[in-house]
Amino acid sequence: MTLLLKLTLVVMLFFIIFNLARALFNMVREPSSAEGKNKRPMSHYLGRRLLFSALVVVLLIVALSSGLIEPNSRPY
Repeated sequence: MTLLLKLTLVVMLFFIIFNLARALFNMVREPSSAEGKNKRPMSHYLGRRLLFSALVVVLLIVALSSGLIEPNSRPY
């Protein structure tokens, strides 16, 4: 169960980075290069990144409160 939770968190973090990169690519792309494609605004990718970031935080809080993962008591 803990391995599945950690794997889910890692996949979600990679998905957050992917959406951030897509938003960056969308921001620096020339406006004329997306005429034939299904173009989505940059806010679409940033919104997805925000949604998954919030899900990661909620998932971490639930996992900490249920005891699935334990915080490091000595961080040094």
